[in-house]
Amino acid sequence: MKNILGRKVGMTSYFTDDGRFVPVTVIEAGPCTVVERRTKEKHGYEAVALGFGTPKRRRVTRALAGHYKKQGVDPVRFVREFRDGIEELEVGTTVTVSAFEPGDRVDVIGVSKGHGFSGAIKRHNFSGGGASHGSMIHRQPASNGDTNAGRVTRGSRRPGHYGTDRTTHQNLEVVRADAERNLLLVRGPVPGAKNGLVIVCSSVKTKPAGASA
Repeated sequence: MKNILGRKVGMTSYFTDDGRFVPVTVIEAGPCTVVERRTKEKHGYEAVALGFGTPKRRRVTRALAGHYKKQGVDPVRFVREFRDGIEELEVGTTVTVSAFEPGDRVDVIGVSKGHGFSGAIKRHNFSGGGASHGSMIHRQPASNGDTNAGRVTRGSRRPGHYGTDRTTHQNLEVVRADAERNLLLVRGPVPGAKNGLVIVCSSVKTKPAGASA
């Protein structure tokens, strides 16, 4: 199963076996535990729920503690469901980075960094007005559209809340999978801030070996 939860550690550089010096993002991935199995007969679909991280004891409610005890697993901090490659997984199974190999292509999902209320130049990469004296619109978003409409046109790129969105970066390359230290080295941008939760899964843009065109 090439699906796993992890924590973004930061960035570094790595020498590959073929002599390349590449920038990578370090992800502390797993070990994850299968905390529940969804079945078509009971839930209407097939899936497994992976758990990652150890929560503080005071943050585990009695209802959750009872649920995990019924499943026969320890409480976890994060839970996410997966539907692909789950045929041989049962409750209590441990998922590690050993399923990943150098060269694999993955999609990484996370929550982007928050920037608060931002202007149009920062939020939408506007070029801005002139920088000389007398311009009067150095960093203003300029025209807002039709003055007869009496409202703001839907979809206009204006100042507003920027960041903290669920973001997916696709088709990233796995440079190394360190099973001993539970680390994944991924070449490419990984969304979110350090210590943020990320979801690593098989890329939807890359077909597995042997698949028909």
